[in-house]
Amino acid sequence: MTVSFTGHRTADPAMIGEKLYDTVNELAGEGADIFCAGGALGFDTLAAEAVIRVKSEKPWISLKLVLPCPPEQQTRSFSREMKEQYFDILMSADDTEYISPFYTEGCMKERNQRLIDLADVCVCWYDSRRSASGTGQTVRMAQRKGIKIINLYSE
Repeated sequence: MTVSFTGHRTADPAMIGEKLYDTVNELAGEGADIFCAGGALGFDTLAAEAVIRVKSEKPWISLKLVLPCPPEQQTRSFSREMKEQYFDILMSADDTEYISPFYTEGCMKERNQRLIDLADVCVCWYDSRRSASGTGQTVRMAQRKGIKIINLYSE
């Protein structure tokens, strides 16, 4: 079973960190073995870190990064600290897929579609008041596919 993540960049680690860990742990216990994250700041980063943490206890699970473009392009506007965090996650990933060899206008949407194409389950941090976001777009893709959606967002 493959799980993909999508969520807002504003996800608060204090609010979501343990929820993500518990959700990944529970899904791994139900047979999920591949967890896919998109490499964005915020929720994607927290999700990847939760998978890495659970993987230390359940080494049969894997982290696949589905990235819109190569790291040096995706992280161009990241702070030094964010780049370090990004590259730590990249080094811990079991598999990495690049949607485009360079940043394009549509590579983020294509990345989101690929995440859903791979998924049996979508775990999200989605505030429906922000439906025009990339997260909203990805959740709608998951709804159209008819897969299980687990929304960890709470007001």
